[in-house]
Amino acid sequence: MVSHSVWIVGTSRSGKTARLVEQFCNWLEPENKYAESFYTKKTGRKKSGHVPEFLYLKQTEPGVLVLAANDDNRRELGDIIVTSTLGKYPVRAKTPLGFFQDEVILFWPLLINSLNLKAQFPVRLRPETEQELATKLWRPQLDEEILRIAGVNESRLVRRILDLLQLAAYSGTPCEDIAQILAKGLGENTTTLEPEFLASLLLDWRNWCLERGLLTYGIITELYSQYLLSDRNYQQHLTKRYQAVLADDVDDYPSVARLLFELLLDQGAIGAFSYNPDGAVRLGLGADPNYLEGLAERCRVEILTGPPPESLGEQLTKQMVELVTEPMILLSLPEIVHSIQTTSRAQLLRQTAEVIANAIQSRQVQPEQVAIIAPGLDAIARYTLVEILIKQNIPVESLNDQRPLISSPVIRALLTMLALVYPGLGRLVDRDAVAEMLVVLSRKQQLPENSTDAMNRVSTNIDPVRAGLIADYCFVPHPDRPNLLPVSAFERWDRIGYAATTAYNDILQWLEQQRSQQELRLIPSPISLLDRAIQRFLWNGSNLPYEQLAALRELLETAQHYWEIDTRLRQIAPVETTPHTTIIEFIQLLRRGTITANPYPVRPIGGARKAVTLATIFQYRSSRRSHQWHFWLDAGSPLWAKGGAATLFGAPFFLRDRLGEPWTAEDEKLAEEQRLRRILTDLLSRVSERVYLCHSDLAVNGQEQLGPLLPLVNACVTVISEANVN
Repeated sequence: MVSHSVWIVGTSRSGKTARLVEQFCNWLEPENKYAESFYTKKTGRKKSGHVPEFLYLKQTEPGVLVLAANDDNRRELGDIIVTSTLGKYPVRAKTPLGFFQDEVILFWPLLINSLNLKAQFPVRLRPETEQELATKLWRPQLDEEILRIAGVNESRLVRRILDLLQLAAYSGTPCEDIAQILAKGLGENTTTLEPEFLASLLLDWRNWCLERGLLTYGIITELYSQYLLSDRNYQQHLTKRYQAVLADDVDDYPSVARLLFELLLDQGAIGAFSYNPDGAVRLGLGADPNYLEGLAERCRVEILTGPPPESLGEQLTKQMVELVTEPMILLSLPEIVHSIQTTSRAQLLRQTAEVIANAIQSRQVQPEQVAIIAPGLDAIARYTLVEILIKQNIPVESLNDQRPLISSPVIRALLTMLALVYPGLGRLVDRDAVAEMLVVLSRKQQLPENSTDAMNRVSTNIDPVRAGLIADYCFVPHPDRPNLLPVSAFERWDRIGYAATTAYNDILQWLEQQRSQQELRLIPSPISLLDRAIQRFLWNGSNLPYEQLAALRELLETAQHYWEIDTRLRQIAPVETTPHTTIIEFIQLLRRGTITANPYPVRPIGGARKAVTLATIFQYRSSRRSHQWHFWLDAGSPLWAKGGAATLFGAPFFLRDRLGEPWTAEDEKLAEEQRLRRILTDLLSRVSERVYLCHSDLAVNGQEQLGPLLPLVNACVTVISEANVN
C-alpha cells in the first residue's frame, strides 16, 4: 500500500521546512487559487496530479496540527504557513510539550473521572516553583547520609530526581516503572541512591501534585501519554479535530510524540515530517531521534540534497571530522579557517573582540553576519565581549541570555521596596540595598534632540555617592519595621543638593503612603504594589530598554504565578504562618538566582537586530540561524564533546531502543564522538565564508586545554596571535 504521508530527510539548511510548507499547500483543495498557483509555480504543472482527490484538505473540515521543536521555530513556521495560504486555513502551531499541556487542560474533566481527582481547575507549576515545593515535601527524607551517597547538594539532587520523572514521561514510561528501569540500568553501581527510594519519592510527589491540581511538565506528559492517548473518547475528539499533521525537526521530539503521530495516521490523517540526521540538539534532554526515525516506515521518504552551496559544509566537514576522529592524520585546513591563539583566556577574549571590531570597521563583514559560538558562556566572557564591542559602537545580541532576575538592579530595588513597605522583612534589607533602591527609583528622563535611543535618555536624580550618604545617615535597620528618616536627619543635608533631596522626599512620601494603605489592607497583594512602583518610578510614560522591560515583565509574571500557587495550597491545607512569610520566601527564591528573565515573547517585536550574535552551541543550533563568519570560542575546551548542554542524569536509560540498558564508558565515548560529528556538520552548514577557531592554552581555572577540537587548531595555516593582531 502506497503511503500518502511524507518523511523528509535532509541536513541543516537543505530546505526541509520549505518542503513541509510546499507539501501543505499541495494538500489544499484545488479550488484554492492561491494554493493552485503556489503548486504550479513549484512544479510547472497546473494540477498536482500525484495527490489523490480525497487527500485535498477542505477549509470546512478539521484543521491541521503543526508542530515545531521549540517556541521560536514554532512562531516562524506558523507565520510562514499563514503567509503561504493567506491565512485561509485553520492551523494550530505548537511545540510538542505545549500541545500536551493544552490537551491535558482541555480534557481535564475526562482525567478527573478516570483518575478520581478532585474537581478543581489545574495550575501549571514553573520549574523553579516545582523544585521549591518538591524540596519541602522530600526534605524529611533527604538527610545528610542520603546527600553524602548522592554526592551532590540538596538542590541538585532534587532537580536530578525531578528530571527522572520528566525523562520517563517523555519516553512513555509509567512512573511506577521507573524503579525497574533504573535498577536494570544502574546495575551494581553503589555510588547512586536506591532506585526504589527514588521512585517512591516521585510517586509521592506526583500524587501530592494531583491532589492539589498542580501540573509539571513531567506530570503533564505522563497524563497525556498514559491516560489521554489511550482513552477512546479522547481519540475520537482528536481525530475529528485534525485531518493532517506537519512536524518540523522531529529529531528533537520526545518518544511520546511518535505515539501521537501513529494514532493520527491510524485514524486516516495524513502527515509530513522533517528529520535531520545531523540534528538531535536535545538528545540527552528528553529527545529520542532514533525512535522517531522509525516513523519513516509509514511514509514516503524524500531525501533532500546537502547544505546550500554557499555554506562551508561541503568543503570542510569531511576534513574536520577526519582530523577530530583520527588526530594522527596530517592535514592542513584551507585559508578560510583561521585560528586566534593566546596563552590566557583573558587575552583570547580581548583579541577575539578586537578581530571582530576591526573586520566590521573595515567593512569586511556586517555585525549581523557574525556569530560567536562557545560550548559555555560564563559571565566574565559574556561581559568582556559585549563591553569591548559596544565601546566600538557594535551592538551584540545574546541568544536566550538567561541571567538570573536578581542580577538586574531594577529587580533588586523593587524587592528592597517590598521589604520597606511590608512588616517583618527587615532582615532582608541592608544599607547597600537601600542606596541602590534610591538610585534606581530616582530615574529621570532626558530627551536630547534627535535622540531615539532610550538607553541614552535615562539618568537618575540621586547618584550613587549621594545615595550612599542618605543610606548611611537616614536608614534605620529593624527586623520588623526598617525605616527611612527625612533627609534633615543628616546634619550636612545641604550637600545632597536640591534635585536629589526632592527625589528622595518623593520616594519617602510614596513609601509612607503605601505603608498606610497596607495597614488598612488597601493593597490587594504584593503584585499590586510592584505594579504601582513600576508605574510611578520606572515606567512614567517612557520607553524602557528591552532588557529592562523583559526583566520587569518576568518579575510580575513570576510573582503572579507564585501567589496563585500559594493561594491554591492554602485552600487545600491552610497553614499557620506569619502574614508575610510568602513574601519572604518569594524574595529568597529570587535571590537564589533560579528565575531568569525570559518572558513571553522572548524576543523584541520587529525585524532582526543588526548585531553580532553571541550564543552557546546549544542555543545557536536550537535557533537554526546561519551567518557568514563564525568565531568558535574556547576551541580547546573539552565541553565541545558535550554539545554545550549537560545530559540529564539517567537520560540514556529512557531511550526507547535501549530502555533500561546499562550505560558504559564505551557507550559514553561513542556518544561523544557522534555528538561532536553532528555539531561540526551542523555548524559548518550554517556558516558561509570564514571560521575562526579561538583557542587559549589555559582555561579560566589555569588548566591546560586539551579538548577534541585541538587538532583543528593545530591544522590551521592562518594563525592570528598576540604579535600580529591589528
